[in-house]
Amino acid sequence: MKLFKNRKVYYHFNPNTLSYERVYPTRKDRLFTILRHLSSGVVFGAIALYLVLNFIDSPVESELRKENKLLQTQFEVLSLRLDGAMGVLEDLQQRDEKLYRAIFQAEPIPESVRKSGFGGTDRYQHLMALSNPELVVATTRRMDMLRKQLYVQSNSLEEIIDLGKTQEERSKCIPAIQPISNKDLARTASGYGMRIDPIYRVPRFHAGMDFSAKIGTEIYSTGDGVITYAGWKQGYGNCIVINHGYGYETLYGHMNKFGVRVGQKVVRGQIIGEVGNTGKSTGPHLHYEVIVRGKHDNPAKYYFMDLTPEEYDRMIQIADNHGQVMD
Repeated sequence: MKLFKNRKVYYHFNPNTLSYERVYPTRKDRLFTILRHLSSGVVFGAIALYLVLNFIDSPVESELRKENKLLQTQFEVLSLRLDGAMGVLEDLQQRDEKLYRAIFQAEPIPESVRKSGFGGTDRYQHLMALSNPELVVATTRRMDMLRKQLYVQSNSLEEIIDLGKTQEERSKCIPAIQPISNKDLARTASGYGMRIDPIYRVPRFHAGMDFSAKIGTEIYSTGDGVITYAGWKQGYGNCIVINHGYGYETLYGHMNKFGVRVGQKVVRGQIIGEVGNTGKSTGPHLHYEVIVRGKHDNPAKYYFMDLTPEEYDRMIQIADNHGQVMD
């Protein structure tokens, strides 16, 4: 006789015989039981497969997840270091612009050059196939920006070093004295800025300073340089222009006589001619201009070798009148 463990046996009570009679399942019942067990197995199998695929990593996936996490951490550390480097560079840029370049009177570097980026939308396209492409592209872009700004700053420092090497020669060339003898400042006539035209009686910009003096008064070169013009110039009469190099030029107008010729080298304090009353002039005087890199500047800023601080303040007050000029 065979015994089947865990096999369920069913009975029912027969009221006629007053006894329990065994119930044998029909073929249909057996088929239904088999199908029920199969369905349960399929459902539980599907649930198990879903959990494995979505919540349980394979060894390869687990390793990739670890590598991605390590990569993200490394990029975050790199980003912090970039922040520190950018801070140091920004401080150096501020010192370069406001201190070093100011000392040597060098042209400021435009912000558009210092902070310029890289053009082109496809520059980082090859990085988009990597994991965490946004993080990789953002970090790579910041590194490129840092590299370019460092290149600009390096060139700026080299320029400053070159200016430092030539500072002694440069200091001789920069206009630094008054163009005529004016120790008591009595010859200061009119300064730089808006003034009343002596002929047309309308406001106009006066691009230099006027020094009243007798015809024949000596005129001096205000810095070392080369004579680039000596002749008649509309509005200025007899006029001399000196190129001092390093972006500086000076102009001397309404002269009576020339003491130099075009192409001649001159030094600071050398006599280059005499005061006159030529051109558009209402009286004997010298009209003096300072041009820096093609733009007129206030000549009063360039008398630092000729005046004490007190004398300079007094000259500014005398020259800062808004009355009539002499040319």
